[in-house]
Amino acid sequence: MSLLQRLQQGQGKPEDKIIKNQKHAVRDGESDSLEDLYAEMKNKIHQKLLEEISNEEVDEDTPEKWDEIRKLIDTMIQEEEEPLTKKQREAIIEEMLSDIKGFGPIDSLLMDEEVSEVMVNSAKQIYVERKGRLERAPVQFRDDAHVMRIIEKIVSPIGRRIDESSPMVDARLPDGSRVNAIIPPLAIKGPSITIRKFAKDPLTIDNLIDFGTLTREMAMFIEAAVKARLNIVVSGGTGSGKTTTLNVLSSFIPNDERIVTIEDAAELQLRQDHVITLETRPANVEGKGAVTMRDLVKNSLRMRPDRVVVGEVRSGEALDMLQAMNTGHDGSLTTGHANSPRDMLARLETMVLMAGMDLPVKAIREQIASAVDLIIQQSRLKDGSRKITHITEVLGMEGEVITLQDIFIFKQRGKDPETGKIIGGLEPTGIIPKSFEQIQTSGIPITTEIFRF
Repeated sequence: MSLLQRLQQGQGKPEDKIIKNQKHAVRDGESDSLEDLYAEMKNKIHQKLLEEISNEEVDEDTPEKWDEIRKLIDTMIQEEEEPLTKKQREAIIEEMLSDIKGFGPIDSLLMDEEVSEVMVNSAKQIYVERKGRLERAPVQFRDDAHVMRIIEKIVSPIGRRIDESSPMVDARLPDGSRVNAIIPPLAIKGPSITIRKFAKDPLTIDNLIDFGTLTREMAMFIEAAVKARLNIVVSGGTGSGKTTTLNVLSSFIPNDERIVTIEDAAELQLRQDHVITLETRPANVEGKGAVTMRDLVKNSLRMRPDRVVVGEVRSGEALDMLQAMNTGHDGSLTTGHANSPRDMLARLETMVLMAGMDLPVKAIREQIASAVDLIIQQSRLKDGSRKITHITEVLGMEGEVITLQDIFIFKQRGKDPETGKIIGGLEPTGIIPKSFEQIQTSGIPITTEIFRF
């Protein structure tokens, strides 16, 4: 039976009316707030919708179909006989539609271009990051079951699962935004969702310059380094903007090169034509069939890549990535968690040891020193701004220590007491990088002027 046929049948069964009137009589004697009554009514309408509307009807994404669903919701609201204004009724209809075709109460946050991250701590507590600052969002889910339905809606289309046996999941939205969800028994206060949003149009190097993330001179050097096929690691803390910077770096790769990207959840937005995107796979219900980052890095080397771009190295895949950089796959890019360029080198050492190889520390450091050419350190400052604080060159080994030299750095001079903004500037150190000769021989037109004070 179609939606319109159901609409034309009228206002429901007589016995439903009697039960409804009895409930109204009980309500009249209760001290429940209007908000609680509306929440109860919305929950009831939502349950009815789940029973009434099939998946096939929702998949039929046409204006006519959504108009029918809108009329059905309006009819259900009228059946409830609650004293609602037209504005309140419209708000409930929009909320119900968001639940069906979107992601419920967080839909409006995901569409807000000023919001960069959405954090559902529990059904009743949602925060967002807006312009680098955290703030409480004026929306909430009805209950934990409502949050779980939205999580299932996110993970199901991409073949991921979440349940008590597998209570954590990494996923992505259709627009590429990264999603992490964790549920009870691990999440004590109820299901939790963290969504890192990505711009519909990927940011360009000019956008980063306008934001103050880096200077024009730094941008010229980074572009030249990518085109000259230097191996680059972008390091930084959580939420510092590593993936955004990696996206911008990837945009400088020439369009005639074959690129293989490897990620836990595909989120890179490369604009080149010749791109193969690989994504890890978790184990199935039986605990089998998992495909790790390390498996994909190994396999990518058999796919004749000109460039290998790894979304983030976290463990043993670092060894395979370094070997790729050392065996003809120049110009490879990756990111890693670290608080400084020197810390990034220490993290790479640790990750190589996690591969299970019993290598001496000196051998690991030699591998790192010969593989990595540049480390770009990204930081999220206390005022919420994101900046590239170091562009550091890896020079080689001196004894058992990897030597580094800073090409560009961010110098903080203070903090504005009124606005709370960090006062400082991005400056060249005056050192001409050792890789400048490689950049010149690649025919890339940059001069030593960009490295001067």
